[in-house]
Amino acid sequence: MSKAIRLYETGGPEVMRWEEIKIGAPGPGEVHLRQSAIGLNFIDVYHRTGLYPLGDLPATPGMEGAGLVVALGEGVDDLSVGDRVAYAGQPPGAYAEERLIPAHRLVRLPDAISDQQAAGMMLQGMTAQYLLRSTFHIKPGDTILFHAAAGGVGLIACQWAKSLGATVIGTVGSPEKAELAKMHGCDFPLLYREEDWVAKVREITDGEGVPVVYDSIGSDTFMKSLDCLRPLGLLVSFGQASGPVAPFDPAVLAAKGSLFLTRPTLMTYTAEREDLLASASDLFAVVASGDVKIAVNQSYPLCDAAQAHRDLEARKTTGSTVLTV
Repeated sequence: MSKAIRLYETGGPEVMRWEEIKIGAPGPGEVHLRQSAIGLNFIDVYHRTGLYPLGDLPATPGMEGAGLVVALGEGVDDLSVGDRVAYAGQPPGAYAEERLIPAHRLVRLPDAISDQQAAGMMLQGMTAQYLLRSTFHIKPGDTILFHAAAGGVGLIACQWAKSLGATVIGTVGSPEKAELAKMHGCDFPLLYREEDWVAKVREITDGEGVPVVYDSIGSDTFMKSLDCLRPLGLLVSFGQASGPVAPFDPAVLAAKGSLFLTRPTLMTYTAEREDLLASASDLFAVVASGDVKIAVNQSYPLCDAAQAHRDLEARKTTGSTVLTV
């Protein structure tokens, strides 16, 4: 028997149960995957609390993992038993020793990428990829603001944006995180609890503001993020770690300089297989080149997922966190 984390109700970390599950044979188009590493992401918290419903309960959370193909369903002809693969995105179910997953969501791992690296970078890395290369196309000379610069997506995005020729301003919660962000390409790490970071952004940009703000914090930062933008700037709201953004009058966007606002998701940007493969290929290339180094700074046994959630929500983690099997 295999084991997995199961949710029978939504709530705090204590609602996650570690129990045996049955894994049937893969159906048409499916793969039986034996996992070695699972990525921890804030969307897992949203699923656990019910902010983003998982669907019918009981259910297994988790959106990212890596492992070995052990069986193929009918019609799967582009993968083989023994392939090392990874995935990020729908369908949920990553918090498991083994799982069934649609083959079209899997990508083969290059030899240079370990399972732990992959589990720590697929969702966060492909998120950084679409944010920097599609939602707003970073160009040399751009100055950007990235909130939570010492987080999993933040550390990847800072390095990647720097390699594209951008100047990176980032917000962080402590001097230690500021130093970490700086080591990963953040030119101006700002302590959001201690500094007037809107004023600092204006100072750094000679009063102009930035063309884009990447905001995964939500409620605590949203309105101030708008104040950091130059006219016709774009606010990319891609998370809500501090809570959802309150309703606001769209006329605010006009008053602050005809601003743009988007609420993108990785699932939309990688819905088509060709887009998934292109995103993963771009990520693998930038990691292989050394321009982006993946910092797996925390590791927990999968059975201790509840503690991992507590630490993530308390903002005790930096970089990527992996649950191991």
